[in-house]
Amino acid sequence: MLRLLGILFTVLLAIATAVLVWPQFFRLEQTYPFAQLVSVRGLVIGGLLVVAVLALLLLLIRPLRGFAASVLIIALLGAGASGIIGATRGFGTTVLPEKTDSSVRVLTWNTAGEAVSAETIAQEILDQGADIVALPETTEAVGERIAIMLREQGHPMWVHHVQFRPDVQDGPQSWQTTVLVSPELGEYSVIQSSEDGSSNTGSVPSVVLMPIDGTGPTIVAVHAVAPRMEEMEQWKSDLEWIADQCPQGDVILAGDFNATIDHMTSLGVDGGDMGYCRDVASRTGNGLAGTWPSSLPALAGAPIDHVMASPNWTPTGSVVREDAAGSDHRALVVQLEPAG
Repeated sequence: MLRLLGILFTVLLAIATAVLVWPQFFRLEQTYPFAQLVSVRGLVIGGLLVVAVLALLLLLIRPLRGFAASVLIIALLGAGASGIIGATRGFGTTVLPEKTDSSVRVLTWNTAGEAVSAETIAQEILDQGADIVALPETTEAVGERIAIMLREQGHPMWVHHVQFRPDVQDGPQSWQTTVLVSPELGEYSVIQSSEDGSSNTGSVPSVVLMPIDGTGPTIVAVHAVAPRMEEMEQWKSDLEWIADQCPQGDVILAGDFNATIDHMTSLGVDGGDMGYCRDVASRTGNGLAGTWPSSLPALAGAPIDHVMASPNWTPTGSVVREDAAGSDHRALVVQLEPAG
């Protein structure tokens, strides 16, 4: 009887490990609770290594050696496979390449409302030399204060903004998203369907900016709802909407996707991760560096904030900023160069 239970446990452990390592194979990457578990690959690796250590201890008990050896092999294979996936995406880089005349730097930071001051955000923009800044959960008033500070420092930026339910006084700041764009990229305006919510993410707003003169990239500041159990369908719908914002053309997506690369397997086209857009961090050595929650080490967190770009841009670097300055998200900064 004990032997049968051991075999059953080993089989179930092998299946569970396979699902945790690569839920895409089982088409479970957007299914609760696998979607939540796969988002923290660093913790999954750590958990499997703990299981491996326990199995090593069980090897000291003669009647359990066969069972312990099976568990040890499964745990090591799972941790190794997750480690290989992590290595291909990158465990973290800390330096951006020198900015060139053609470089575009994009910064995204979910500031958790007023948890981060306008002064701190403005200084980060200046320090990073950002040309495009996506700020989910930042109000228009804060964005305007940032722009005034930047102008005084010789780094002017236009402010754009979308707010859900502006008729509700003192509504949650998660109903607002602000974008700043350097005048060097040209003039932009928020498209009407983005502003009135007729085509947007469902619970928290994204911002779609189009160049007024028709040249330059379409800029989409993204904010998808978090994949809580009761919000799973809305979350999936948000991700599909975001992917639809990157057809063939010149597009930059940036913001809080509330999703990792693993969740996007079915949403990419022609090598893209979301539509035709390709994730910058995972192509420049930062794909496993978590941006949320900032209370955990980066490798134990979830990389859910992204900058993605269409194939006419070449990713050349990325940095996940360590100092979250009071937000539960870390900022992500990337550098892009025109392809070719």
